[in-house]
Amino acid sequence: MTNLIIEISKYFMIFMFAFYTYECFAAFRQKIKPEQREHILSRQCAAIFLIHFDAFGVIYLVTEDISMLIFYAAQAVLLAMIQTCYQLFYSRSSRLLTNNLCMLLTIGFIMLTRLSFDSARKQYFIALVSMIFSLIIPVLINRVGFVRKLYWLFAIVGILALLVVTIAGNTSYGAKISLSIAGISIQPSEFVKILFVFFVAGMLYQDTSFQRVCVTTVIAAIHVLILVASRDLGAALLFFVTYVVMLYVATKKVLYFAGGLAAGSAASVVAYHLFSHIRVRVRAWQNPLAYIDKEGYQISQSLFAIGTGGWFGMGLYQGLPDKIPVVKQDFIFSAVSEELGGIFALCLIMVCFSCFLMFLNIAMQMKDQFYKLVALGLGTIYAFQVFLTIGGVTKFIPSTGVTLPLVSYGGSSLLSSMIIFAVIQGLYILRQDEGEINASKSRKNRQNRKKTTGFENADIEKLS
Repeated sequence: MTNLIIEISKYFMIFMFAFYTYECFAAFRQKIKPEQREHILSRQCAAIFLIHFDAFGVIYLVTEDISMLIFYAAQAVLLAMIQTCYQLFYSRSSRLLTNNLCMLLTIGFIMLTRLSFDSARKQYFIALVSMIFSLIIPVLINRVGFVRKLYWLFAIVGILALLVVTIAGNTSYGAKISLSIAGISIQPSEFVKILFVFFVAGMLYQDTSFQRVCVTTVIAAIHVLILVASRDLGAALLFFVTYVVMLYVATKKVLYFAGGLAAGSAASVVAYHLFSHIRVRVRAWQNPLAYIDKEGYQISQSLFAIGTGGWFGMGLYQGLPDKIPVVKQDFIFSAVSEELGGIFALCLIMVCFSCFLMFLNIAMQMKDQFYKLVALGLGTIYAFQVFLTIGGVTKFIPSTGVTLPLVSYGGSSLLSSMIIFAVIQGLYILRQDEGEINASKSRKNRQNRKKTTGFENADIEKLS
């Protein structure tokens, strides 16, 4: 009976997530009435809670642990709080972005609870603190205009934080990536990447002269080189790609973009010869089965999990995701694919892609060049991090050891991702305010013109 319920539950979650994903892109349509869009967003919200309820019903059925029901209720309250707070305090915020945030958090909670209840509980409390902190950010984006003048402060703080990790950081899988403060592990690069985007935007939004570009490139290179020195090459690649994209958009010079790609390619070859753990990862990527008992074990188990899951998955608690090393952090996508299926995993990718489209849409519509670059930079960080994570676990690229935003276990990653979403919400609200101000000015101009000429524009067109 239990197996039958798990099987039915699995198909229900796949159907609901596919429906949610379809609605994500339906909400992007321009020729859609506001009330229709609201209905779409409300249906999405309902789908989130139904998937959450269904999954935790299975978890309780398998574990028969009453604490799972209490934990489910606490998560449902948190998700409802996120939805309510954004609508209450920021009525102009993007509900689609809020829905996607809640959906990704829900998937993370489900998989982490299935993998490790203690880790899921820690992730929950971090999410709660992150929500409270991130709710302050949209109002700061709208009120603190001088933030664009603090770019040197962002650079100094970022470089110092990365240097501290390089000197006194904890080594994990050959790289120094974290610090332990009062028993709490913090990964500074997760927050420095946000400061880095604000630094680059502050440097390039007004002046893109050759001298300015050279200075900015040197400071950006210092960030990357410090990360390389601490062997955090996944973060180094993330910083590098983000800078190249922001530089190209700010200057509109293809030469800079081509030069960046060439420099990145050359740096990859140098890194391969300098760092032994890079060579290990490349060997594991090229032929994981040949090294399955050593360096190829992790990626082999990941591929086995994805293949075993097929299109429809094994169902919660029916797979063996625990066989994958570091499954809660770097390889959680493999666990999702094994137990919830390839269709569910593809929908997860599409939801992440819809978040990226939102970031780009906001960047393109912002009139302020500084905020345009900020939105673009944060969007690039988010999209490229998703690409590195999923590309690594599917053997599309060598594993880089980065997490899947909002889904993987990790306090620093979760907090930084929620900050990024909060900043984008602030920019979205700012764009809405700009649109209303422009519309108000346009109405006043029409009224003044009518007072002067006695005609509206439409009347003048008819007469002509």
